[in-house]
Amino acid sequence: MPKASEIKKNQAIEFNGRVLIVKDIERSVPQGRAGGSIYRMRMYDVVTGGKVDETFKDSEMLNLADLIKRPANFSYIDGEEYVFMDSEDYTPYNLNKESIEDEVLFITEETNGIYIVVVDGSAVGLELPPSVDLVIEETDPSIKGASATSRTKPAKLTTGLVVQVPEHISTGDRIKINTEERKFMGRVDSK
Repeated sequence: MPKASEIKKNQAIEFNGRVLIVKDIERSVPQGRAGGSIYRMRMYDVVTGGKVDETFKDSEMLNLADLIKRPANFSYIDGEEYVFMDSEDYTPYNLNKESIEDEVLFITEETNGIYIVVVDGSAVGLELPPSVDLVIEETDPSIKGASATSRTKPAKLTTGLVVQVPEHISTGDRIKINTEERKFMGRVDSK
């Protein structure tokens, strides 16, 4: 069990019956106190995604959580659950649609680079690749002669995600999307 002073960013800890991932740590030394440093940690609950701010004394003992990331591919939808298959040992992981509703906008059966976050043998979340390739399902007709730097138009992708694309892009095109910023990165050449 490490002390609060030994915890690093992106480590997972168990606290108050919840598993939390540490996203930011701020250390302060109160003036006029004989005690040690105080650590303010901004964390996220791996189950709910909720933000948690807690303060710990430097010598306070914390439990590290057993957090594993497994490479996986989207397999199918079963009612309200999305089923992912482990890429290495073919273990199926079920995730409730509500808990991953933002991530599923970027996922098709062809999406590579997905990781399932597993805590105590249960899937609790998804980690997306930095970018994904998706097909445009519907957008306004392309304008001949429009340059890549001109105005944009909305495009609905096969997953339901809507992004702004340049006017020369048309329905049926495969495009690369930045998953963090939800932005168009470019057209993907068809093979």
